[in-house]
Amino acid sequence: MNSDQPVPRELKALDTASLIGLEGRAAGLGLNQRLGPAWAEAHAAPDGTHYLWPALWNGLSHRPDVPRQLRCELLIALRGGERVRGLLDVLPDDFARLTKVTSRDEGMRAGRLWDRARSVREWGPAS
Repeated sequence: MNSDQPVPRELKALDTASLIGLEGRAAGLGLNQRLGPAWAEAHAAPDGTHYLWPALWNGLSHRPDVPRQLRCELLIALRGGERVRGLLDVLPDDFARLTKVTSRDEGMRAGRLWDRARSVREWGPAS
């Protein structure tokens, strides 16, 4: 995926292991928007489905060694059954490998969950 292209308009679904992996990659690269793998492992439902929706391209002008990323809105299924919203910066190739939501029903259901979810900050511990 070329970062000169428009922001992809694809909803992606991911499992908890993938979420933890993306959080770890973002932390390892020092990307701005992330909760961290320890947070995800502690709070995300082990068998939950989480969703990513790209919002914009982000770049670190002070760090030209880091490629541009997709700043994504993130919907996380928590261990207690609640859902929270956050942000996660994802490299384009990592985003492209994730499972695309193709079912209109699943996309609509995710949208309703997003509308009702509190932000991570409103919910509680962010670290």
